[in-house]
Amino acid sequence: MSIKFKNKEHEKFYEQCLGRTGSLDPYHKAFFYTMGISGDTRNHIEDVFDFRDDVIRPEGLNKGWQTSGSMSLTRLAFNLWNGWNSDNGATPYDLFGNSDAAYMIEAVRLRYPGYFKEPQSLSMSRSR
Repeated sequence: MSIKFKNKEHEKFYEQCLGRTGSLDPYHKAFFYTMGISGDTRNHIEDVFDFRDDVIRPEGLNKGWQTSGSMSLTRLAFNLWNGWNSDNGATPYDLFGNSDAAYMIEAVRLRYPGYFKEPQSLSMSRSR
């Protein structure tokens, strides 16, 4: 499956984080892909993810560097990690109202690859 990255920094961050955790499961792929979309979230990954214990840090949402855009990315990453929605802000309405929506959808595709298979072409003829 080919992955669409926003830029080289996004791709480099994604690969480095996966290498750092040693995990290639959909949870890690989706999380680090999402967190790599923005420079803000890339630069503050330690605030939102504990690499030693391999867990998210929801308290990272309260950090001073967070903007509305970075909070959307962080909430999506948390939700894709384990269904997190503790502050009820991880709904599509809350998450996808920004210019990174296409990349956020790519993160969902990474998390749920089985749901994004090419659809079978439907026959245009109908039996009567």
